[in-house]
Amino acid sequence: MSADPAEPVYRNPVLDADWSDPDVIRVGDDFYLTASSFGRVPGLPLLHSRDLVNWTLVGHALQRLEPESEFAAPRHDCGVWAPSLRHHDGRFWIFWGDPDRGVFQVNAPEIRGPWTRPHLVKAGKGLIDPCPLWDDETGEAYLVHAWAKSRSGVKNRLTGHRMHPHGTELLDEGKVIVDGDRIPGWFTLEGPKLYRHDGWFWIFAPAGGVETGWQGAFRSRAFFGPYEEKVVLEQKDTDVNGPHQGGWVRTPSGEDWFLHFQQRGAYGRVVHLQPMRWGGGGGGWPVIGDDGAPVAEHRRPDLPPQPPAAPATDDDFPGGRPGRQWQWTANPRDGWATHHSADGLRLTCVRTPDAHDLRALPNVLTQRLPGTPCTVEVDLRLDDGEPGARAGLAVLGDAYSWIGLQRGPDGTVRLVHRFAETVAMGAPPTPSGQWGKERDAAPPRPAPGGRARLRVDIDAGARCRFSYDTGDTGDTANTADTGDGAGQGGFRPSGQVFAATPWRWVGALLGLVALAPTGQGHAGTATFTQFRIRIQEKRADR
Repeated sequence: MSADPAEPVYRNPVLDADWSDPDVIRVGDDFYLTASSFGRVPGLPLLHSRDLVNWTLVGHALQRLEPESEFAAPRHDCGVWAPSLRHHDGRFWIFWGDPDRGVFQVNAPEIRGPWTRPHLVKAGKGLIDPCPLWDDETGEAYLVHAWAKSRSGVKNRLTGHRMHPHGTELLDEGKVIVDGDRIPGWFTLEGPKLYRHDGWFWIFAPAGGVETGWQGAFRSRAFFGPYEEKVVLEQKDTDVNGPHQGGWVRTPSGEDWFLHFQQRGAYGRVVHLQPMRWGGGGGGWPVIGDDGAPVAEHRRPDLPPQPPAAPATDDDFPGGRPGRQWQWTANPRDGWATHHSADGLRLTCVRTPDAHDLRALPNVLTQRLPGTPCTVEVDLRLDDGEPGARAGLAVLGDAYSWIGLQRGPDGTVRLVHRFAETVAMGAPPTPSGQWGKERDAAPPRPAPGGRARLRVDIDAGARCRFSYDTGDTGDTANTADTGDGAGQGGFRPSGQVFAATPWRWVGALLGLVALAPTGQGHAGTATFTQFRIRIQEKRADR
């Protein structure tokens, strides 16, 4: 949600969607941010701002996940975890941990690339949240990382390494430099960000879990310790649960700011901006927010005013190409989307044995669910295809619901609305490779001409109300006046309210999908046009 530069204050969150585990740097007058992208492709989003409040998405640093074969199918909670963004020796660097493979890095001369192929800096399971530091005072380079207990059996500690200045390899086996088990009351210590300031090595690291945690700061005169710790940001009496894990940045005028996330259920991890200062009678420690409590609003940073801006959501798909805001749920394959000379996204109805479960499909094109009540609409045309071919608009998470069009055995196209319930977290799929089957959320209805405009109204709490307009004035069932001409071929409600759900670490997603059951030959295409998200009134729960 963009902020009006004419206002003297900004309001949190400054990025009101799932930009998980943010890290931020300044290069000249420009600020850049990256975030976790997990199993979605392209990965490592790159955001730009000139005022720390208004952000735009300018690209991605990772075009495909490697190894290719491991990400040919969705791995929603795997892949890119908690990256760190740095600028050193005239290049941009991003380090991240793949919990199943180890620490990777990519680098580029410019933020828009070209970015190198992923380089494996250190192999190993459970190595997560890496952050490098090039020490300008000594010429040494270091790296710190955390641990994922699910892969390594280890957690709540930070390990430090000396690193080759080229950023290509680590020079030792590593040493535990902060052990959270030795700090009373601390648990799930992770997400470290490494800095040099005022003669100290500083590690900003969260603890306490994503929903209830706090932000810690650690300092030492020597990289390998010993470190002393202090809690520098926590919920206190605010309504911002678990404010932690992010990055510190300084403006050209010398102001200090801290960007962090807040876990908000189906909305994922939204990003807040906190004022920060050093000292404050605390012996040189950082003071974040309002004396350690997150602020809901604050004076804007001392930076030149910028036009309101936010990461794009709407799309006309010029030339058949999706905008930067879209990501596939796995590495894409040739032929999923057809480029052409007009507007509109032309998706192939990909044949799959997994047609009954969108969670298992790699060819779902997704973008983040806005954290503010909104209305999502898109036009859909199901082109010539065979029985069973279908396409639609989905709200996708551990549970999902979608509305769209499907061709029947007699060749006619009907409006369908389906859902699938949540599965036990971490439960294995069935022998066929799936978790379960979707069910009808509403009876199928005629869709003359194979066209429909689809809508989802998303209220506070991520409650989703689906509706449709097939242009069929003869369909009087479930007709309701929505203020858009419903009742005379306008929008008609469909099914019950659906409460969006997150994945384990990822917020719910909006998705466009086209598929068909297994068989021989081409199953046709579906064309999406005029994708729009209209933000409604401010959330009642914020």
